[in-house]
Amino acid sequence: MDVIETLTTELTGSTARLLATAAGLTDADVSAPSRLPGWSRGHLLTHLSRNADSLVNLATWARTGVRTPQYPDPGTRDAQIEAGAVRPAKEQLADLEESAARLAGALAAMPAEGWSATVGGMRPPGHPAWYVLVRRVREVEMHHVDLGAGYECADWPEAFVRRDLHDAMVCWPHELSTVSEIVVEEVKDGDKHHQVWRELGSGPVLQGDAWALLGWLTGRSSGAGLRVMPEGAGGNRPAVADAGPLPAPPPWLTVLAPPHLPATPPEEYP
Repeated sequence: MDVIETLTTELTGSTARLLATAAGLTDADVSAPSRLPGWSRGHLLTHLSRNADSLVNLATWARTGVRTPQYPDPGTRDAQIEAGAVRPAKEQLADLEESAARLAGALAAMPAEGWSATVGGMRPPGHPAWYVLVRRVREVEMHHVDLGAGYECADWPEAFVRRDLHDAMVCWPHELSTVSEIVVEEVKDGDKHHQVWRELGSGPVLQGDAWALLGWLTGRSSGAGLRVMPEGAGGNRPAVADAGPLPAPPPWLTVLAPPHLPATPPEEYP
């Protein structure tokens, strides 16, 4: 199974879970606030639908070679979300289902060479078309949590967490960092291992499991379970006392995609 098959399977699962949650929402639920400041659940659901259609544009660009912007402009994007946010739950669900099906169809129609074409979103840099799949899985998983409707960071699939944490580290904003190291705790074959990301900037060391770290980094959890240690105290060094309160996370994914992605879809990513 190559990365296209793997990511397509992931996206199918993520979409099915989102649709199941959306199907359980009432009109009152949809009009209630989401976890994103200033947005109702209706705003989020509409955004997810319009995002799917915007990625159809990128798939069309990759397939035809004709530049097709993801969105006409930021103002149009925002206006579409505002206009759709007030719709009742039944209309929101139908739109979510239909837009997801349109995207699935556009991706299924992609010729092999199309996945290597460079496309771009509303922010640089451009990226190979296969990374559209990564972006859509991220969009669905993150905003599913933002709905505040029972799906939490702990429910994220392992492959998604591993990949998104990797991309966040590769795109790390060193000049705005609030930590010097991040230590990811992993358990493999019953043994605990540490993956250490060093030289991130200045500040304490943050250690914990990947789900808690990604939730903190993206502003989608309080960081409960994470350990704050003095600078230089991470990795496999002896345990030390906690070094104070959890810092605020730095800006998350300040660029659209990691630099230097391979044009040809790799066997796996990362």
